[in-house]
Amino acid sequence: MSVARVATERLALHGGTPVRSTLLSYGRQSIDEEDIQAVVDVLRSDWLTTGPKVEEFEEAFAARVGAKHAVSFSSGTAALHAATFAADLKEDEEAITSPMTFCATPNSVLHRGASVVFADVCPDTLNISPDEIESHITRYTRAILPVDYAGHAADLNAVMEIAESHGLVVIEDACHALGSEYRGRPVGSIAHMTVFSFHPVKHITTGEGGMVTTDDAWFAERLRLFRNHGISTDARQRQSKGQWHYEMVALGLNYRLTDIGCALGLSQLRRLLPNLARRRQIAARYSAELSTIPGVITPVTRDNVNPAWHLYPIRIDTGRLHVDRDDIFRALRAENIGVNVHYIPVHLHPYYRDRFGFQPGDFPFAESAYERLISLPMFQAMTDQDVSDVINAAAKVIHALSGEAA
Repeated sequence: MSVARVATERLALHGGTPVRSTLLSYGRQSIDEEDIQAVVDVLRSDWLTTGPKVEEFEEAFAARVGAKHAVSFSSGTAALHAATFAADLKEDEEAITSPMTFCATPNSVLHRGASVVFADVCPDTLNISPDEIESHITRYTRAILPVDYAGHAADLNAVMEIAESHGLVVIEDACHALGSEYRGRPVGSIAHMTVFSFHPVKHITTGEGGMVTTDDAWFAERLRLFRNHGISTDARQRQSKGQWHYEMVALGLNYRLTDIGCALGLSQLRRLLPNLARRRQIAARYSAELSTIPGVITPVTRDNVNPAWHLYPIRIDTGRLHVDRDDIFRALRAENIGVNVHYIPVHLHPYYRDRFGFQPGDFPFAESAYERLISLPMFQAMTDQDVSDVINAAAKVIHALSGEAA
């Protein structure tokens, strides 16, 4: 079905026939028989947690991203929290991050009792602006948490240079960016610590899970300590040595990723490259075809970055179309296109507004982008027909609501 034909049809929102008969999710996991067998094998083994699959997954993951160490966690959120612990972030210190992220990023700072300082984003990539970082540094600043929004790496060279000049720790939130490259280097091998997520909508999944990569052995030791209640040995280490004695040497939490999850992650990791290739194919087609629809602004890719495309966020030129983003969102959902919005800027959430006094207008680039953002479906199992449905639905909805001819 051509874009021109779809653009003239009656919207499902107004009683017309939807482009799809069933909902296409914005993201979902891809599980095959090898994944299932890997999990079954662990279920039949002696170790369901703190066993051999944990170390095996960590070593394979570190090798994949070019880091010396990888430490697994029960979620990306847990991994962020652990990274702020490893950085020794204290109550009287500050950490700078982006408002254009999921709340887990700044929350990891608050859980250490430290203060969150937001810095506005670049208007093209929606990643944190290095100039804004520099302008927010004080004598209390201890860490920078850049976020690789949608899978496009932040300006890491600039961030690392700022950190070096001020003696700061960089914790890169790469939960969107497994497989992304920055200036030819894989994300995960650049920042002092890099955090990944294995939620089902990500490039690979462990169900829930996360990882921190680092080249610093001291950071790696602190990360492992924190995920295991602050205890200096785990059960498998004690069993291998025939010992029972253990000591808690820091205040930690149970943030361990199970052998079940690690087995799934190992199996999934083998398909990371084809998963990335498929996402990049989808993104290329989206960009080529959606850019021809008036009022649709497709994502920007900087020359020195190869994005991983966790999300494909378009922006609606509401000034040109004279239509509200939310109207387009509702119309696309009625066409059974499972669009989403990423993100409400964190400083606008009630908790942050009520507790810290943030107000609309504090970070204008992030807020302006949010008002126009729509995330289109993006996952590696999408078929070519799925992609066509998204494009056709976008053309149909935007042309109808804007009153423009196809």
